[in-house]
Amino acid sequence: MVTHLQHNNLSTEHIPGALSRAGHTVAAVFLGFVLVLGFFGNFLVLLVFSRFSGLRTPANLLLINISISDMLVCIFGTSLSFSASVRGRWLTGSYGCQWYGFSNALFGIVSLVSLALLSFERYSVLLCKQQSDSCQYRRAWLAVAASWLYSLVWTVPPLLGWSSYGLEGPGTTCSVQWHQRTATARSYVSCLFVFCLLLPLVLMFFCYGKILLAVRAVARQVTGINSTYPDWREGRVLLMVVTMVTGYLLCWMPYGVVAMLASFGRPGLVSPAASLIPSLLAKTSTVINPFIYVVLNSQFSRCLLHMIGCSSQAPPTPENPTQPSSREMWHHAPSTPTREQNTVTPQFTSRGQQVQPGASGSV
Repeated sequence: MVTHLQHNNLSTEHIPGALSRAGHTVAAVFLGFVLVLGFFGNFLVLLVFSRFSGLRTPANLLLINISISDMLVCIFGTSLSFSASVRGRWLTGSYGCQWYGFSNALFGIVSLVSLALLSFERYSVLLCKQQSDSCQYRRAWLAVAASWLYSLVWTVPPLLGWSSYGLEGPGTTCSVQWHQRTATARSYVSCLFVFCLLLPLVLMFFCYGKILLAVRAVARQVTGINSTYPDWREGRVLLMVVTMVTGYLLCWMPYGVVAMLASFGRPGLVSPAASLIPSLLAKTSTVINPFIYVVLNSQFSRCLLHMIGCSSQAPPTPENPTQPSSREMWHHAPSTPTREQNTVTPQFTSRGQQVQPGASGSV
């Protein structure tokens, strides 16, 4: 797609490889579903968190941050690309294109960094020394602020001349100009790939790997009457970790790889139509994140069912929690479990990330 900047408007010339009218329609339908599901899914998450104060644990503050950033992507990003796909061209001019590219990069990186910081929060709760509630909440708020500041550090430079924002793919979305071949543009794309995609992924691998090993170590020490229960619990933790990392890779890695190919591969290697697919996958994170990180949480599910009147089970509250929160610490099982300890099961919650041998409960 050959793109020309003309004052306040963007015009595109159709070239081979761009989308047909049917292709734009398919993209519009897909984006429409993502827009509706992403917006209402994240809105529902925020509504539940606002209704039940027992859910607002330090780790869940990062989940709220993820939902806010994902909802902002739906409002300021998916809605514009949906409209552009319906019409088959970009509609809001060059300034609108720059805003779209900047805002989507800002909110997307906030979400990515928050996912990585969430894994670190869970890891620190598991393996670090016990801290007071106020200290954990202060650290969580600092993590939220850090995610926005870190994202601004990497999304403002294109507005100042280190690379730039412009049309991408078939001309219905805007992003960093991956196809620019200058040393400045390539250096920015490389830094963005390393520090905003690979680095969060490495942190997630490290933290969730440590968590899984810790849960396995506790499960091996719990034997006797409930010897089959730790195996089930360990399998659930493994499923959660695999789902989280897979969702991250599925949504964001194709976009990063295509960006690197467009910047460093031979010209024309990535066609406009092909470059649209990773962009669509990245937007599906606004739908997948609420499901993986929130809806699969048993605490949240109970609160949601209670709110819509489908369950009479009392939701967790600060005064009467039904599940331990992230303010509690993981406790390692003793090296030689007693007979009484063998009859109980470890606690693990997908949000608070706690293992508590010697405490019973359900997930």
